[in-house]
Amino acid sequence: MSHLIKIREVSLKYDISARALKYYEDMGLINSARSDDYAYRMYDAAAIQRLEQILILRKLNISIKDIKRIFDTAGSEIVLEVLGKKVDGIDEEVSLLHELREIILEFIKHIQQVDFQNESDVKRLYDKAGDIEGRLINVEYSGNAANVNRLMEVSEKLDTKVPDVIIVKIPPFRALTSGPLPEDVLFGEFMAWNDAQTYACVPILFDGCDFFTFVEINGEWMFEWFWRVSDDVTETDVAPYKIVNQPGGLYALAMSVDGDGDSRHRVISKMNKWLELTNFERDNSRREASHMIYVGEEINKGLGYDQLNLYLPIKLKTTEEVEVHG
Repeated sequence: MSHLIKIREVSLKYDISARALKYYEDMGLINSARSDDYAYRMYDAAAIQRLEQILILRKLNISIKDIKRIFDTAGSEIVLEVLGKKVDGIDEEVSLLHELREIILEFIKHIQQVDFQNESDVKRLYDKAGDIEGRLINVEYSGNAANVNRLMEVSEKLDTKVPDVIIVKIPPFRALTSGPLPEDVLFGEFMAWNDAQTYACVPILFDGCDFFTFVEINGEWMFEWFWRVSDDVTETDVAPYKIVNQPGGLYALAMSVDGDGDSRHRVISKMNKWLELTNFERDNSRREASHMIYVGEEINKGLGYDQLNLYLPIKLKTTEEVEVHG
């Protein structure tokens, strides 16, 4: 068995964790062997060569999904397709960067013509970040208004970074639900009722409610909040509200900014793109959920916003789907 290399030696030589090696093996990208006198994984020359190919492709930012497609297909068609798409993506990004440069130069020319007072600075150039569509502070924008709109489009296209996503499994739990309520009722009557109750809530995460979701009813978006409750809480205790059994399950989790609907939309969109690189898919039998990580003055003073966890319900693709898309 002298021709086999121990996992520790492979890990040190290629600066890769044993967990990553196991992941590549679980994904069917490489194979390992074991001997009767050695309990850990070992790799032969073919596995090492395959690992080197994987590491090179990962350096090119090729997804595991596409690497598996490359290895599972004879010939060079798939690798040429994958690398061709990567080049196209780079070309598009370079083009967008050049366009962004021209837009910024246009703004610089306009700024140089503006007579700012001493207390003004570049940060105050626009009324608000959310009202960026052409108005300067105390100055009517006389440049090309189309540049502002195009700036937003270009910036959004360049913002391709996928958020850090982790997979969590929430156990089934019994919960008090507010039911779908308009925002004014939720933060009015329901919150006043909730604050007055003495039944036993069992927090499963942090402070605040455990989860809240959005639901559209007759064209109006409603909030629905859930608190986990102990088994001895009855329907009578929570009347006129209800107790439901939450199914739990697998969720993809990422962070957004509370109170910023645009931030939430961007993060959910990127999480959907992240899913395309995995063997998971959205589980449409359950709704997206959110949770306030921490509600406190310290966060607002330190960050200027509250942190919000977004939970995207997911499930494993079927074997047929993995074969078709993988």
